[in-house]
Formats: sequence, C-alpha cells, structure tokens
Amino acid sequence: MIRLEVAFRAIFWLCFVGLTGLSLSPAPFLPPLDIFNWWDKAQHAIGYGGLTASALLAYPLVPKWKLAMLLFIHGCLIEVMQYFSGYRFGDWQDAAADGMGVALGLVIGVLIQKFSQNACIR
Repeated sequence: MIRLEVAFRAIFWLCFVGLTGLSLSPAPFLPPLDIFNWWDKAQHAIGYGGLTASALLAYPLVPKWKLAMLLFIHGCLIEVMQYFSGYRFGDWQDAAADGMGVALGLVIGVLIQKFSQNACIR
C-alpha cells in the first residue's frame, strides 16, 4: 500500500505542477487545444476534479476538507494571479468552476476510497 501511495503522490504533484504551469502560461504559449474543444468552465472543473481526487488518494490521512479547501484556494489564487499578470484573464466564474470541480473530485475520491476498502475486505 505504501508504494501505491507514493505513486499517487507522484501523480498528484505532476498534475499540480502541470495545471499550475498551464494556468499561468501566457496564452500564445499554450498548446493548441483543438482536440479539447470543450467549454472553458468544464475544463476548469475537470482539471480541479482530477486534482482533488488524486490528492485524496495521495494523502489519505489528511482530512478531506483540508485538501478540498487548499485546492479551492489554489484555484482562486491562480485566478487572482491571472488577473494581475497582464497576459491572462482572471475570472470569478473560473474560480467557481474550480470549486465545482473540487466538490466533484471530493465525491469521486471518496467513492474510490470506499470501493478500494470494500475490495480489500472481501
């Protein structure tokens, strides 16, 4: 189980750095997103949902509400930094989408944890 936790932590931190880097990159330097032709708010929710679910798996002993709150604050701070960057646009609606993603990731992460515990008991 320890090795699995280490793998989840590596996945979480790779996702965290990747999401942060892409969020703060100037728009002309972002990769073309032709294959990801989704609505902008859905991209925020999916990104923070995945990040939250991976955080719950990476740090199972940390209270879930703390992880969720820290990731929501991270999303809000990213929007503030984008607003002041001069080359990106900070948007409260993006922060709200990040929050929805955190909530969705919390539900998914808890379900994965419950499913894995039930699988181990049997």
